[in-house]
Order: sequence, then structure tokens, then C-alpha cells
Amino acid sequence: MEKSIDDLILDLKDSDDFVKEEAIGLLELKGEEAVEPLIEALGDRNKDIKIGATQVLNAIGDKRAIPALVKLLGDRNKLVRREASTTLTNMGEEAIEYVLPELDNPKWRVRGAACWILGALDAKEALPKLEELLEDESSFVQMGAKDAISRINKE
Repeated sequence: MEKSIDDLILDLKDSDDFVKEEAIGLLELKGEEAVEPLIEALGDRNKDIKIGATQVLNAIGDKRAIPALVKLLGDRNKLVRREASTTLTNMGEEAIEYVLPELDNPKWRVRGAACWILGALDAKEALPKLEELLEDESSFVQMGAKDAISRINKE
């Protein structure tokens, strides 16, 4: 019997890595059919579900996931944040308009992640704000802004 998308999403938190990997592979094969349930799963409390859903959305590449992925930049779990950053970067320039406002986020982790993402996406429109963030209170944000400016200016 074939598992439903919801059952496969629940398998993302299984303690057996093989079960998780199989669920990721099967969800990737579902493609567009799985996108909405996966976006919904990004709001789950379980970090493994969020990480797995993000990995599948990265593989599928559906841009509808971008706003929900941006919300994960503020997640408590470092691995969730990292996976969201990677996926947003892979989504390409369509992610820029959603990530750009996060340079003003009150959370330093979100501001820093936004810097790194925008640098990787060569977001020239971010340069004025990135210049300001060179003076941010957080050294993580400062480093991200410096790196982003260098990448964008091809230094």
C-alpha cells in the first residue's frame, strides 16, 4: 500500500535514518502534489520534519515555498535555519524580494542569514542596506554584510 503524503511527512521524524531518506525520496517523486503539504509542514514543531520538508522543497524548487522558508530563518534550531538559507539561495533571484526586508529584522540571526543569502544571490539592490549593516551590533551580521558586499562587487 502506498503511503500518503501526510504519512511520508510524518516519516521525516522517524528515528531510523533509512525511513527518513526513503520518505524524502518518495516526497521528491510526488513533486508539485507534495508542495502545499510540505509548506504546511514547515510550521511543524519538530525540527526533523522542518529539515526534511525543506530538503524536499529544495529538490522540487517550487517558488511558492519562499515565504514560508523565510520564516524559518528565525527558527530556534540552527540546522533548520541553515537548511532554509541553503534552499532560499537555491531558489534564485525570486527569493530576493522576500529576503531583502529581513535585513531589518530585530533578530540578529535573521539579519545575518539575509546578508549571506543576498550576497550569494548577487542582490545589488541590497548594497545600501548592507553598507549600513557593516556597523550592526552583531559581529555575525557585520561579517555577513561584508561578505555579501564583496560577493556582489566581485572583490
